Amino acid sequence: MQYTPAPLSPDESRRLAALHDLQVLDSAAESEFDALVQAAALVCNVPVSLISLVDEHRQWFKANVGLPGVSETPRDQAFCAHAVLDDALMEVPDARDDPRFAHNPLVVGEPNIRFYAGSPLRLSDGARVGTLCVIDRQPRALDARQRAVLDHLALAAARALEHRRAVRLQQQLLQTLSEQERALSAERARLQNILHGTAAGTWEWNLVTGEVRHDERWAGMIGWRLADLLPMHPESWNRHVHPADLLRARDLLNQHVQGHTPHYECELRMWHREGRWIWVLARARVISRTPDGQPEWVAGTHQDITDSRRLATELAEQHELMRVTLQSIGDAVITTDASGHVVWLNPVAERLTGWSSRDARARPLRQVFHIVDERTREPAADPVAACLAGGEVVALGSHTLLISRDGTEYGVEDSAAPIRSEQGTVLGTVLVFHDVTEQRRLSGEMNWRASHDPLTGLVNRTEFESRLARVLKAAQEERSHHALLFIDLDQFKLVNDTCGHAAGDQLLQQVARMLGDQVRTRDTLARLGGDEFAVILEHCRLPQARRVAQQICDRLEQYRFIHDSQRFRIGASIGLVPVDERWRSTAAVLQAADSCCHAAKEAGRNRVQAWRDDDGEVSERHGAMRWAMRLERALDEHQFVLFAQRIEGLSPRLPGATQPAVHAEVLLRLREPDGSLVAPGAFLPAAERFHLASRIDRWVLRQVLDWMAATPHIADIECLSVNLSGQTIGDRSVHGQVMGMLREAGPQVCSRLCLEITETAAITRLADAALFIEQVRAAGVRVALDDFGAGVSSFGYLKSLRVDKLKIDGQFIRQLEDDALEAAAVRCFVDVARVAGLETVAEFVETEGQRQRLCQLGVNYAQGYLLHEPAPLHTLFEPDALAADAG
Repeated sequence: MQYTPAPLSPDESRRLAALHDLQVLDSAAESEFDALVQAAALVCNVPVSLISLVDEHRQWFKANVGLPGVSETPRDQAFCAHAVLDDALMEVPDARDDPRFAHNPLVVGEPNIRFYAGSPLRLSDGARVGTLCVIDRQPRALDARQRAVLDHLALAAARALEHRRAVRLQQQLLQTLSEQERALSAERARLQNILHGTAAGTWEWNLVTGEVRHDERWAGMIGWRLADLLPMHPESWNRHVHPADLLRARDLLNQHVQGHTPHYECELRMWHREGRWIWVLARARVISRTPDGQPEWVAGTHQDITDSRRLATELAEQHELMRVTLQSIGDAVITTDASGHVVWLNPVAERLTGWSSRDARARPLRQVFHIVDERTREPAADPVAACLAGGEVVALGSHTLLISRDGTEYGVEDSAAPIRSEQGTVLGTVLVFHDVTEQRRLSGEMNWRASHDPLTGLVNRTEFESRLARVLKAAQEERSHHALLFIDLDQFKLVNDTCGHAAGDQLLQQVARMLGDQVRTRDTLARLGGDEFAVILEHCRLPQARRVAQQICDRLEQYRFIHDSQRFRIGASIGLVPVDERWRSTAAVLQAADSCCHAAKEAGRNRVQAWRDDDGEVSERHGAMRWAMRLERALDEHQFVLFAQRIEGLSPRLPGATQPAVHAEVLLRLREPDGSLVAPGAFLPAAERFHLASRIDRWVLRQVLDWMAATPHIADIECLSVNLSGQTIGDRSVHGQVMGMLREAGPQVCSRLCLEITETAAITRLADAALFIEQVRAAGVRVALDDFGAGVSSFGYLKSLRVDKLKIDGQFIRQLEDDALEAAAVRCFVDVARVAGLETVAEFVETEGQRQRLCQLGVNYAQGYLLHEPAPLHTLFEPDALAADAG
């Protein structure tokens, strides 16, 4: 039996009918709605996404992805007719198991719906007019992030619909205004005809002979008797017309005489005998023609319209006031007079202020429009008073809060503009504002997310380093004493490996709460990543900091994490460093804290290791410091060696085709004194820790650019890729040095260069990465996003990072032949790259089966030991190497 949903409420029906009348909710697709459903489909990984609008009889689609040719369905079959009845997202994991839809034609037949999730489109007045939904032909379920994104996209769609409704209303109001203007024009024409029959002066002009005739009323209009003006000729009339109006009047009359207009009409000024200008309405028609059809006599009237012209000016002032108000009808609008007293409020302003237009009339604006600074709660500057004083548009500050008559608070943005007469006199002001409460809330939430760890709610690494820099600066300038605790959990990996990442997340959340109980509210507690935490104890000397650190150790030693009846003992190794004037940089403080933490681990774990300037054991425990010195020497003495590994296209090569141009990635090696080579995995972590990675990047880039410029084979190079570290991407001063190298190298080299940026480095410093990518691409250099897929939100960053290639992370390639999930992931990457116009490169290709599978999935290029073993860069064009590659 088919289940029929309950009908829409009367209020919702009326609102839908109103939207139909305004032609807002038609079935025509628009780009902004298409973008929303495409985003929903991508985020939820489904083939179908719709913006569906529901009335009493049907649902029809404002935007449609995945159901081509389908524009509407009956309401009694529509899933959205159920979803629109509630404020919350409706999710149907398997329609065949749901009695509401098991026998629905859309389930048992085309399009074979199995999964549905729809978030209602709720307008500001509470009406639910439709849904933004996603559909799949397979059962499934959304995760929390996908549900949240779907709700946000539905909110954006609802706001866009409301904007269309407001635009339509504005168009109707402007149309009404136009009709009123036409009626006013007709009324003025009727009045002019009446005046023409009473006090108008007449004139006639023979275009052939030049004879001119006027009546007595025409002469009296300008203060003369007709006899005093005789004889009359065309130039007599010209002498009485204002010079600024004469050319226009002649042109209009000529247009009529030449047959371009049905009659002649012109308003002009004429000189009165009393020494003043009067406004005259001149009207005329050709009344006779010569036997060959040429115009002969023109007859017309002159009417003194000086008084009516003054009336028209007053009407223009009122028209301007109404026009500006109507143009702003989509937002809240308040008009005032020249003294700053309220004249009128539109309905939106009435709702936000709590005042009706009638009650607010003639009141001072400050009484009706009560605004304060949301940070200080002090009264905000009156924009209308400033506008009247300066005669210019005045905007409110970005933190303005409107307090309604009933106490409700709204974040608002607005501006006040003067209303002027034709002479420039300020008649009043129009204040236009709109509610931005929700936008500010979302902005605040985004700012919070940018500085906090989403799992624990603690400060993240970026914000932590900023605060540490501030505390260190205070210690250097004020000689104040603070402390830094670097905390590493001892048994976190055991929990993660045994119980899974979900249990690991629960453990981190519980530990975060316990750490918060042990420190003061003014201290900074942060999660730096993984199982690493840090605490900045402000104005805390070393003995007190040691007690706090020991309390944390003791608390974690007593704590037991329980999951599925399993109990785990969790300890913590803590590095304690005093933050005082001895340190020159935050990097040095963090390095010392990290070293102390590692020393605590090596000393038996679950203990505190405090920094001592004479403690040689801390620094000696870490070979990383020795690596730092070794790398410094290698940079100074050019002990690095450049290798290259070819990147081969996966498209089949036609028989007899020429050898393709070289496409390779530059690889770095370190030559030891005994001649052996060290792979970068051994020394790059130390380079990152001790901030040498950027120097190494610049050395490699300089060597590659010089080699490319000097090689006679540059025409045979299709693309040579160079890896850059996160430190280079995140340092804008280094950006300038890199751009200098590229400018020096020239376009011939830059066009053959590709810079590879790891996804992790890019998303950690997203703004810096986007800026760097924009600069190098402008120089003709291509950019590849390396290790793509390793991050949790890889797809989302493609909108911010304009790259040319995606290098698929090797973890998806190793099990590609046997793991269907890995194949699905690679296929997804390829599809996204194809939509974005990007090339794809698969790394770590080591078997023929992997290569063939990549060909099937549509990957463009492959790189790995199957195709080419890394060799010194200078051998890239040697005959043996080329022959081996050709074979």
